[in-house]
Amino acid sequence: MRISGFPYENSPRKAYGRPLYRGGGAASATRDATIKGATNPRDMGRSREADARSDKEAHLAKKAAAKRKPNAKFMAPLTPSAALAEVIGAKPLPRTEVTKKIWQYIKKNGLQDKKNRRNINADEKLLAVFGNKKQVSMFEMTKLVSKHLKYS
Repeated sequence: MRISGFPYENSPRKAYGRPLYRGGGAASATRDATIKGATNPRDMGRSREADARSDKEAHLAKKAAAKRKPNAKFMAPLTPSAALAEVIGAKPLPRTEVTKKIWQYIKKNGLQDKKNRRNINADEKLLAVFGNKKQVSMFEMTKLVSKHLKYS
């Protein structure tokens, strides 16, 4: 039962000001909206024009955030050491390309461990890069490879 003139007359509240459903989040908003008769929580107390404007603004903001520029230092070409040059070539490459080329070499030669795919078994060329370790994890590999790269 609602009291006329109650400040929250259009909201899903009892006469004593307590919410019908406690809790929060999207599920609560959906319940509140369905009590009011709306099918979408965004429709509570908003016009369709306001929804269209806010959706368009959100879309434009998301689009602007997607067009970020890469960090110049991150994309700077790095010169590989002689040991690493045997695997990926002597040409200076950005760090991202170095990692791609190493993975191409690993997959081409079947150097991933069969049981634990996170480990890489080194061959003669990779032994020099990995510091004479016969097996390294893929996370340890990036650390070991970075020792063989210098800024041009």
